[in-house]
Amino acid sequence: MPGDNWIDLLQDADTGIETLRAHFKGHAYDPHWHDSYLIGFTETGVQQFRCRQQRNVSTPGKVFFLEPGDIHDGDAPTEGGFTYRMLYIDPQWLDRELGALFEDVPSGFQLSVPQILFDDSRLAAGIDAAFQAVHGRDLRIVRQAALDELLGGLTRRLQWRKRIDDNPRLPMVALRARDYLHANLMRDIDLDDLARAAGCDRFRLSRAFKEAFGLPPHAYLIQLRLARARQLLGRGLAPAQVAADLGFADQSHLGRWFRRAYGVTPAYYRTRCSKLPD
Repeated sequence: MPGDNWIDLLQDADTGIETLRAHFKGHAYDPHWHDSYLIGFTETGVQQFRCRQQRNVSTPGKVFFLEPGDIHDGDAPTEGGFTYRMLYIDPQWLDRELGALFEDVPSGFQLSVPQILFDDSRLAAGIDAAFQAVHGRDLRIVRQAALDELLGGLTRRLQWRKRIDDNPRLPMVALRARDYLHANLMRDIDLDDLARAAGCDRFRLSRAFKEAFGLPPHAYLIQLRLARARQLLGRGLAPAQVAADLGFADQSHLGRWFRRAYGVTPAYYRTRCSKLPD
């Protein structure tokens, strides 16, 4: 993509893994989350992002590793900007592959990432090799070998966490509101609807929701719709249809939010990540 900021994004048809290499100057993207694991490293410059209520500063060679749902933003605090490469790994694919590679995967547990930024030159090399094989559309056997090597490196940084439906420390009104948003993500709901579903007034709800999930309810709903938009665009649906299906005013409205979160337009994402012809 032209200009100071550019993004090169592809999706692997066999695994669904998305590979991204990008450069940003200044503001990169607004707070958002993904439903994938994000694993990558900074190539050049200084990459700054807020995640898990702290500011993280990544310099060349540092590895970052985020769980699905980790809210993060991004910006370049230095004049030259930063370049990074990254893989988006589907949680179901990761669980399935680890289950095939290892015999001692516990039942009733899910993978968690205890540390999101660290120095690990061996893992960075594994990310780079997997990125080049997948992004370069190398022979299938080469891609598989590189990904298996990467999985071996990731296990040093992953932990097993007992799978629970809800965190008991989160307030019940926030949990009810979250469930309502997930069930009604395509409806034109307002804070009064949400407050009634949660069983409290909307002012208390807004405070409790942001404290629990890091975003106010309206921003959380937009993130839900954007995550669904990525799925639909990846299946080949046209941006205008996706905007209409998800309750955006029009294609331009979807495009503004999509680019603020991901740095690319819905049309670009569809072209690069859809298995169907444009």
